[in-house]
Amino acid sequence: MSAWPVRERPRERLQQKGAGALTDAELLAILIGHGTRGVDAVSVSRTLLSTAGSLGNLLSGEVELPHVNGVGPVKRARLVAALELARRTIGEGLEARPAIYCVEDCFDFLKARLRHLKTEAIGCIFLDARSRVIAFDILAQGTIDAATLFPRQLVMACIRHHASAVILAHNHPSGDATPSEEDALMTGTMRESLAMLDVELIDHVVVGAKEPVSMAERGLI
Repeated sequence: MSAWPVRERPRERLQQKGAGALTDAELLAILIGHGTRGVDAVSVSRTLLSTAGSLGNLLSGEVELPHVNGVGPVKRARLVAALELARRTIGEGLEARPAIYCVEDCFDFLKARLRHLKTEAIGCIFLDARSRVIAFDILAQGTIDAATLFPRQLVMACIRHHASAVILAHNHPSGDATPSEEDALMTGTMRESLAMLDVELIDHVVVGAKEPVSMAERGLI
C-alpha cells in the first residue's frame, strides 16, 4: 500500500475519517498490516472475505478463518484474536438483556457461545422466576460428534444458581442442527430429573451452521 496516495491508505483514512468510513477489507487490512510480494494488504483482505463468504461468517464462526497467501501464522493469530474479542463483545451485550423473551433471543444468545466451537459441548441457560438470565455454563465438553451430560451435573448446577427454569443447548460441529434420537432421550432424562426439583426445562436448542433448532418447537419436549 506504500504506492497508494497517503490519503487513501486505510490507516490514514482511519485517522482522518474514523473507523466507520472504512470498508470491511480496509479494516482487516489494518489488522494484517502489510501484504505479500505484489499483493497489498487490502487485496489480501478481499481474498480472505471472498473465500469466507462474508465478514459475518467469520464473526459467527460459521467458517474457519481461511488460509490465504499473505496471511502467515502471526497475522492469522492476530485476526483470530480480533474475531474472538468481537464475539465476546457481542456476548456481553446479550448478557445485559434482563430476560430471554422469545426463541429468537435464545438463538442469538446461544449462537454467540456455541456455534464457533470445534467439538461438541453441552451448555445451559439458567433462568429465574421472571425468565431473567442468571448464568450460562458449559456443563460438558466432548469430541467432534458427542458429549455426555449426567443428570446429577445439571441438578447440582441448578441448585448452585438457584434456577427456576433452564434452557439446555448443545452444538453440532458437523453443521447439521437436526436433533438426534440420543438428543431426545437425553432431554427426557434431564426433564424428569429437574421435575424433582420443581425446575422447568423450557427447551433444548441444537446449534449448527445455520439457524438453531428448538426441540420444544418440534414437539420433542
